[in-house]
Amino acid sequence: MAKTPKRPRDPNQLAKLMVDIATGEAGQPEQSANGKRASKAGIVGGPARAKALTPAQRSEIASVAAQARWKKKS
Repeated sequence: MAKTPKRPRDPNQLAKLMVDIATGEAGQPEQSANGKRASKAGIVGGPARAKALTPAQRSEIASVAAQARWKKKS
């Protein structure tokens, strides 16, 4: 089910939206084969960073993240 783009208040933007809808270009971001958005930075960067870190560095990062998640609210 395609989500309808929000109708802009500005007449010029509304006119552009109407043209985009008529030509089939209305606000549909491209998706890759795995269902993610067009940016591949996170897909490539995360594993590359994990490969570059030593096990001790990964453990330290995970410990800090766990402490932040379990930190009690005062």
